[in-house]
Amino acid sequence: MEWLTHSQTGFQQAARYLLGMRLTLVALQLITVAVAETMVSLAHRAEALILCLTYAVLATLGWLWLTRRPPRSSVTVSLALTVDLLLIGAWLYFTGGYTNPLVSLLLLPIAVAIILVPLGHSIVVTIAGVAIYTSLVLWHTPLTHEHHSANLAQLHLVGMWVTFAITAVILLLVVGALSRRLRLQQSQLAQIRETRLRDEQIIALGLSAAAVAHRLGTPLNTLALLVEEMKSAAPGSHSLGEDLRLMEDQLSLCSGHLQQLTSAAVQAKTAQLETLPAQSWIMRLRESATLLWPGATIEWQPPFPDCPVAVDATLDQALLNLLANAVKASPSWVAISACEGAEGWLEVIVEDHGDGLESALGDAPGEQVVSSESGLGVGLFLSNATIQRLGGTLKARVTAQGTTMIITLPIATGNSNHKGDYA
Repeated sequence: MEWLTHSQTGFQQAARYLLGMRLTLVALQLITVAVAETMVSLAHRAEALILCLTYAVLATLGWLWLTRRPPRSSVTVSLALTVDLLLIGAWLYFTGGYTNPLVSLLLLPIAVAIILVPLGHSIVVTIAGVAIYTSLVLWHTPLTHEHHSANLAQLHLVGMWVTFAITAVILLLVVGALSRRLRLQQSQLAQIRETRLRDEQIIALGLSAAAVAHRLGTPLNTLALLVEEMKSAAPGSHSLGEDLRLMEDQLSLCSGHLQQLTSAAVQAKTAQLETLPAQSWIMRLRESATLLWPGATIEWQPPFPDCPVAVDATLDQALLNLLANAVKASPSWVAISACEGAEGWLEVIVEDHGDGLESALGDAPGEQVVSSESGLGVGLFLSNATIQRLGGTLKARVTAQGTTMIITLPIATGNSNHKGDYA
C-alpha cells in the first residue's frame, strides 16, 4: 500500500476542482469561437480549435495523474499551472491577444496557485502570468483579416461581461471550494494537536501512577508481614485481633487495586477490548460499585439494553470514577440508568443530588484537569479521555436538583471476544 503525504492528499482532493475549472475554460473558449464566427470571420479559427481540444485532453490527463499518482512536491503542481497559463496564452495569441476580453482568464491559474502551492511558487506563477499578458500585448495575431470595427467593438463589450461572470463563478466554485477544504484541514489539524496534548498529559499521569504503584508494593508487603507478626504475638486479645483483621483486609484491598492497575495498563497497551451485552457490562459495574461503596445508596434502574458494546478495564475504571464523584457529592442517592439511543449509540446516565461543579463541568466536562479539595482532581479528566478514546462522549447537566452525567458509547458492530453474562 502506498502511503500519501499530507500535501499529496491535498493535491489529490484538488484534482476534481482543477478538472472542472479547466473543462469550463475549454467550453468557454469553444463557445467564444462559435459566437465570434457568427459576427466576424476569425483569422486563426483552426489553430484556436486545436488548442481547445489539446487543452481538454491535457486537462483529463492531469486529472488522472493527480488522482492516481499525486506528486510528492508542489513544484510539479506549479509547473502544471504554468502550463495552464501557456495554453490559455497561446489560445489568446490566435484570438486577438490582449484585445480579447477573455484575457482575464489568466488570473484563474494564479488564484489556484495561491491556494495550492507555497508562497514562493505562487509568486513565480504570478510572474509567469504577467509575462504572458505582457507578451500578448507585444505579439499577437489579429482577430480577423477583415475590418469589422462595429462588430468587434460590440463583441468585445459582450465578451467583457461574459468573462467577468464566468470568472466570478469559477472563483466561487473552484477557489472557494479549495479554500473551504483548506480551512477544514486546518481545523482537523488543530483538533489533532489538542488530542496529542491531552494524550501527553495522560501519559505523564500514567507514568506517575505506575511509579507510585511500583513504590507502594514494598511497603504494602512489609505491612502485611507486620500484621501477621502482630497477630501471632497477641493471640488472646479479641479487640486487637479484630483491628488486625480489618487492617489485613484493607491491605489486601490495596494490593488488589495495584494489581488491577497493572492489568489495566497491560490491557490498554495491547488495545484488548471485549464485546459484552450492555446489561452484562452494567451488572459488572454494579458488582464493583457494591464492593467499593457498600454503604452508599446507589439505585440501578433497569431494564438495561442488550445491545453489544466494546469495553475494557479502563472504561470500567472511568465509569467507577464518575460513580465515585456522584457518591461523594450525594451519598444518600445516586441513580444509574441506560438506554439505546438513535443511530447506534448507548447512553449511560449517572444522576445524583449533589451541588455539582458548574465551573469544572460545563457542557464538555473533563477537557482539562480541575482542582479538587478531596482528591487529585484528575479522575474526571482521565474518565473523559478514556471514553473519547473508545469513540464516546461525556456530557454534564447541572441543575438545582443535582448533577447528571451522560456517557455516550458506540454500539459494537461485532461480537468478537464475547464474554458470558454476569449474574
